[in-house]
Amino acid sequence: MKSVAQHLMWFLPMLWLGMVLAISFLETPLKFRAPGVTTALGLGIGRIVFRALNTAESVLAVVLLAAAVVLGSPGGVWVWLGLAVGVLLVQVAVVRPPLSRRSDRVLAGEELPRSTAHYWYIGLEVVKVVVLIGLAIIVAP
Repeated sequence: MKSVAQHLMWFLPMLWLGMVLAISFLETPLKFRAPGVTTALGLGIGRIVFRALNTAESVLAVVLLAAAVVLGSPGGVWVWLGLAVGVLLVQVAVVRPPLSRRSDRVLAGEELPRSTAHYWYIGLEVVKVVVLIGLAIIVAP
């Protein structure tokens, strides 16, 4: 069981990192450049994609926490893992609700400027990328 947990502790942060990089830093900005994609359509797609991403991230976080418990991971691992989970929680519980309310308004036809919540979400994504790399390095076999 420990061998599986050890492999998960390295593999899952890298999987999580790949998902964040692919969706947040590649798919999201590019979708608005695609022909025929309106702001409303892009926001609708984004809501679905980010809900799925955050769900997948939550599952990965739970599995990583379980693997860390099974392994009796040292404090450094818990710090990096706690930071990753903490960033995700802030994004989902603090930043996404205002973004959702804003996208509801835009989808209802209001013209709104870009919100500062977008910048917070992007900043937290950058932090998450660094933290996931740190986690993978500290648990590397």
